[in-house]
Amino acid sequence: MVDAVLQPGCRYAEASAYWHPVMPTDADATDEALMLGYRDGDAAAFDVLYSRHKGGIYRFLLRQCRNAGLADELFQDVWMNLIRARAAYTVQAKFSTYLYRIAHNRLMDHFRRDDAGASLDDESVSIDEPAAPRSAEPEVSATSRQLAAQLLALLNDLPDEQREAFVLQQEGGLSVEEIAAATGVNRETAKSRLRYALAKLRQGMQAWQ
Repeated sequence: MVDAVLQPGCRYAEASAYWHPVMPTDADATDEALMLGYRDGDAAAFDVLYSRHKGGIYRFLLRQCRNAGLADELFQDVWMNLIRARAAYTVQAKFSTYLYRIAHNRLMDHFRRDDAGASLDDESVSIDEPAAPRSAEPEVSATSRQLAAQLLALLNDLPDEQREAFVLQQEGGLSVEEIAAATGVNRETAKSRLRYALAKLRQGMQAWQ
């Protein structure tokens, strides 16, 4: 079953009550069709959705809070919130927009309650290094690591809203309209945040090179 959400001994063991196996799920179905199927009792549809989106959601949370333990907790919460909201689900946008909206809201709830000073300004985005070909020279690998480190530093310096827009585009594959829907702002605001983020990153990388 779902590996991270329903671990043995997980504090979310309550979720097991939701699972009622039904007909086989079409693994090629759209996210929206799968979520509708899950809403109507197809537990296997959730497994497919989870498999498709677990990596992106986890990396989004980790890059926003820069704390693996907290990211794990928020990750669990996001999927449990999806499970609890399943009965009311209707297709009003892409499923990925719906899911990242849940993740965004969970992050905002956490930081609003964090009176100790945690904020999105303290977030970081880790950059996965591209896999190097076997023939790559050590100098090339070192350069790639330096580029990744520089991009990480530039991302850390971005305002929180700009960084979030960038990560939603790069990690979630969201369009400007979907970023706006996920973060609760209008299209022009989302477009502006993304444009400024990309411009600052390009400018910083050009200056470094």
